[in-house]
Amino acid sequence: MAKLRMSELTAGEARAIYAANPVILLPMGSLEDQGPHAPMGDYLCAEAIADLIAARATAQGTPTYCAPVIPFGGADYFGSMPGGIALGQATLRAVIGDMLGCLLRHGLTRLIVINGHGGNVMPIHDATAEVYRRDGLVIPSLYLWQAGYALLPSILGADTAKKASGHGADPLTSVGMHLFPGLMRPDLVPNPTPLQQVIGLTATRFGAVSFMGVDVTVPVEYHEVAPDGVRSGDPRLCSPDTGAKLVERLTEIGAGLAAHIASL
Repeated sequence: MAKLRMSELTAGEARAIYAANPVILLPMGSLEDQGPHAPMGDYLCAEAIADLIAARATAQGTPTYCAPVIPFGGADYFGSMPGGIALGQATLRAVIGDMLGCLLRHGLTRLIVINGHGGNVMPIHDATAEVYRRDGLVIPSLYLWQAGYALLPSILGADTAKKASGHGADPLTSVGMHLFPGLMRPDLVPNPTPLQQVIGLTATRFGAVSFMGVDVTVPVEYHEVAPDGVRSGDPRLCSPDTGAKLVERLTEIGAGLAAHIASL
């Protein structure tokens, strides 16, 4: 099988391959609470989906390779989880900026970020915006779970998708069931968690409460909002079948984006 990971190429192979400026995917995720039933390392999903995108894009005529995954996400609400490891926002921004700098130095300009964590969004934006301001180069980012939420209604129907969607539920749990069934703990899947109260107000999401019909941000950590790591969605509605359909669509989208970037 063809080598599609940058880490697996020999130096001789790399010199020949990179001279043609192939598409490079930069997967990243986090190590945090994904609910009592799912592996903490959601970066595993980002890495696996990036591998599938690279394979599909390459098979369709767009040579595409995966950089090593960044396993630690940008710190946000999950610092209170035992065993979680996160990078400060400034640190992650610097890491992404250094990675981009190394690739751009050698003329690798067809870059796509494959992101699997909300706390990575701003560091990715800041690092890629700097490249755009300096070089005029647009580096797109595919946020897997944001895309997954948008895809769920077409897979499950609008009503079921609304019930299943949430942190610790869909889309990540179904994707994990499909990609890593041996790592999942279906016996630990919890019932939906009731909405929690923070300063006497209902927590609508991580870092926000509802007041007079609008969201007000609050600096609280996840265990105060979702004690078992599950927020809003019902993980009992997740399934490997849903995960397979999500991965297929995400892979299709990612391969299409790679082909588009290569055509510019």
